[in-house]
Amino acid sequence: MENSGGMYLNMAAVTSRVGVARLLQAVFGCTTFSLVAHQGGFNAAYGTFCMAVWCFCFAVTIFIITCEFTSLHNCLSISWGNFTAAFAMLATLMSITAAVIYPLNFVQFSCHPIGCEKRDFRISASIFAGLLFLAYTTEVCLTRAKPGQVTSYMATVSGLLKIVQAFVACIIFGALVNDSQYDRYVATQWCVAVYGFCFVLTVVVVSLSVTGKTTTLKCPFERFVVIYTFVAVLLYMSAAVIWPVFCFDRKYGSPHRPYQCSKGKCSWDSQVVIAVFTYVNLVLYIADLAYSQRIRFVSRP
Repeated sequence: MENSGGMYLNMAAVTSRVGVARLLQAVFGCTTFSLVAHQGGFNAAYGTFCMAVWCFCFAVTIFIITCEFTSLHNCLSISWGNFTAAFAMLATLMSITAAVIYPLNFVQFSCHPIGCEKRDFRISASIFAGLLFLAYTTEVCLTRAKPGQVTSYMATVSGLLKIVQAFVACIIFGALVNDSQYDRYVATQWCVAVYGFCFVLTVVVVSLSVTGKTTTLKCPFERFVVIYTFVAVLLYMSAAVIWPVFCFDRKYGSPHRPYQCSKGKCSWDSQVVIAVFTYVNLVLYIADLAYSQRIRFVSRP
């Protein structure tokens, strides 16, 4: 066989700063779900969610490290820079959520009634969950586009904000299905339509960027993004006014939490969560619109 003289393994994938951050992500992720599965324990929807997050992030991180190390990502028909940037931001959000949920629901300082050994495992798992979040945050900071740098769209502030917007929308959807009584009025149903429409378009923008298919649009991608973001700002402004009025005004709802509401099964609590995150996403879309005016868009990295 003839020697091509090329390097089959990309050592920079594990020796660069980003590579080291990804190795730490794999180590911390594996350690976290191993501690929980071995002795820490988990139950109910909260525990299952945390385990799903850690396992998912670990699996995708190993996939990314393998592709980078073996250069197999060159054989994939996706925009690799957009994919890794989008995943790092998503993993950051998911890992911080799990790092907050798990200790709040499973960690206690007393040994009774679970025993000291299980308590120690849960505390250790919570610590490594926090380290996992820091590792993903480090990658986002290292790969984020710098001023004047031409890079993948998802590595820009606007691209990263798209992931945060979609994540916040998922939180809103979770609150909607938790007995939020959104179907009581047409106005609140309009808000649900706003959340769904903006979420779908956000996912479309991310998908086009990750798959490298931005050139398939009949209009320039940058124009599509700016117009869509502007429309999303207007729609969220309407939801930010309508939802609180029809949920917390005395004529339609209640400005105070009903005394008969039980913890975790109160429609008023869900309505508050939706209202808060509606304003959060409104701010995110406004910031996105501002940043979209200052960046250069590229179809592929």
